[in-house]
Amino acid sequence: MRFLSMAVVLLAPAVPQAVAGTTYYVDSKAGDDAAAGTSATKPWKSLEKVSGHDFKPGDAVSFKRGSSWSGTLTLSAKGTAAKPIVVQAYGTGATPKISGGEPACVSISGNYWRVTDVRASSCAWSGFEVAGDGNQLVGVEADHNIAGVWVTPDGRRNVIRDSRLTDNNKMSVDTEGGDDDSGAFGVLLNGDDNLVTGNTISGSYASSHDYKTDGAAVEIFNGDRNRVTRNFSRNNETFTELGAEKGKTAAGNVFAFNVVTSSRSRGSFLVTRGPRHVVGPVKGTVAVHNSVYLTARDTIGWSCHDGCSPSILRLRNNVIVVGGKMGYEDGSGADEAGNVYLGRSKQFKLGPKSVIADPLYVSKSDLHLRPGSPALGHAVSLKASWYGGAASSAPNAGAYQ
Repeated sequence: MRFLSMAVVLLAPAVPQAVAGTTYYVDSKAGDDAAAGTSATKPWKSLEKVSGHDFKPGDAVSFKRGSSWSGTLTLSAKGTAAKPIVVQAYGTGATPKISGGEPACVSISGNYWRVTDVRASSCAWSGFEVAGDGNQLVGVEADHNIAGVWVTPDGRRNVIRDSRLTDNNKMSVDTEGGDDDSGAFGVLLNGDDNLVTGNTISGSYASSHDYKTDGAAVEIFNGDRNRVTRNFSRNNETFTELGAEKGKTAAGNVFAFNVVTSSRSRGSFLVTRGPRHVVGPVKGTVAVHNSVYLTARDTIGWSCHDGCSPSILRLRNNVIVVGGKMGYEDGSGADEAGNVYLGRSKQFKLGPKSVIADPLYVSKSDLHLRPGSPALGHAVSLKASWYGGAASSAPNAGAYQ
């Protein structure tokens, strides 16, 4: 499945090219922390050696493929937009793996790091913890954590793209009663103005005392103006759930051109809250041009509850097929138009140009539209502000144009 034919272009920050600095090498098997580390023949050995080094803008650190470490890689130095500090892999074999880190396997507290080709697996809390500004995770892997990637409240203007976040299926809180269970996040966003794009997120799903099952591909809590675009979500409990502590906000978050499929017995595309909820209101959420197929009966397309209103949720040009409820609203309801739905029931008022009809997906896993689909040419015209950035016209409802 490809997005290259899309008429809409969502602008991502340009990937800066590292200006040549010093490259350091790390090999968990043949390395020596007493070595210079500046060649593949004299590599360092430990995460501690890397974490304690004072890297400069333009430097790079290369981890040998086939190597593995236990502990935390701490990246605290500061690069610049023109000279990021790069983490990469060299050699042949499996992706370099870090496990068992407390609380994270890779912790980025500095700015303008570009981390590629690293796997964070079975870490104490998160695979990657991002607390800085202007950092990029590109082509990384995270699995069997509470959160594959956690962007902390101090994490701003970071990019997570083209990565595989798989089976992050552990709970942080899982206690009987209290309506407080949480965990199993592909990405958890607590910071502002971050971009999550082009990732494959699957298996964010775990048992829960409070909710039977829980988990989300992308969870946003107290994070503003984040953009979640062009991701593939497969067999997660929920694609996205949003909340905010009282006195804080999770405003202006945009979800665009995501493809969401699941065959799990329950799940949802989007869950958000109004002012009567303990973690509401969540204002200004936009869901535009997403394609969704949740096959089971205990599923829901979207839920806007405890005081829903147009200021809480706006939906445009989505294609949502579920085995259960197509959508739910209370209060004055969401701002909804141009969507194509199919399901057993609904609890919302259809907006302008929204219809209930079979969109004729190619299959349960391939959400391209077949000829004759009512979603073809169905989209209502939207300005660039709907996408959180510059965009041109997209004629079809759903993710594929």
